[in-house]
Amino acid sequence: MSNRTVAVIGAGTMGAGIAQICAQAGWETRLFDVFPEGLEAGMGRIDAFWDKGIARGKTTSEQKAEWEKNLSACSDLAGAVADVDLVIEAVPEILDLKQQIFAQLDQLAPPNAILGTNTSGLKISDIAGVTSRPEMVIGMHFFNPVPIMKLLELVRHDQISDSTIEIAQEVGAEMGKSCILVNDVPGFATSRLGVVLGNEAIRMLADGVASATDIDTAMRLGYKHPMGPLELSDLVGLDVRRDILNNLAEAFDDDSYRPHPLLNQLVEAGSLGKKTNMGIYDWSSGEKVEREL
Repeated sequence: MSNRTVAVIGAGTMGAGIAQICAQAGWETRLFDVFPEGLEAGMGRIDAFWDKGIARGKTTSEQKAEWEKNLSACSDLAGAVADVDLVIEAVPEILDLKQQIFAQLDQLAPPNAILGTNTSGLKISDIAGVTSRPEMVIGMHFFNPVPIMKLLELVRHDQISDSTIEIAQEVGAEMGKSCILVNDVPGFATSRLGVVLGNEAIRMLADGVASATDIDTAMRLGYKHPMGPLELSDLVGLDVRRDILNNLAEAFDDDSYRPHPLLNQLVEAGSLGKKTNMGIYDWSSGEKVEREL
């Protein structure tokens, strides 16, 4: 698989980022989304990222031209996965949706294609179980922003083959990622720790312990986190954080994982974080600004 052909399913923030790094790795990359406007937005997001890199002197126009040759937009799922070596699904964290897509991928993708799911907390066995090739299904949890974040969390389940794990590790290395391998437990390693920290930070904010900025500064300077838990929650998406917490609460039968009421309130109001320009912080100016909650 040195010359890979990859299909990325879902052109949102994560899917676009994954497609971008696949194209930059030199692979033929097809980005699919069922919604034309979503596909257009995803391709535009990649183009803007590359242009920003050129403007900052980190990449060149020649590099962008080469990467663009590797990337194509697809509105037909069958065409997107035809003759691919690897499929990476990056749709919202809804188990039924992912299972529906994997049932389709199982029918449409070549029998030798590895199927990866970019989930931050759903059980991989529940997704692999709808296919006839569970041994070739693996969790591939990327981090936002995908082109910058170095970690790739690979998740193995009971039926996965050693060769699938090995190929996924090779793929991660070729993408420039550092891979960790974790077992198929709710929340894996990263999401379980990250969302609990973020939820507690929201509780502290609601209780008036300190301002959002000061809570974030405490973790950045006191614990050397590159970003505070509240800012990170806005970056990941408050709806994503809420869904992971609810999934953990149900999986462990433990309501201590339930999202804090303030988190639910923000999501219900459509304040989902940076992607909607409003979350724990106000991002409408392009910079984070404290807001009254």
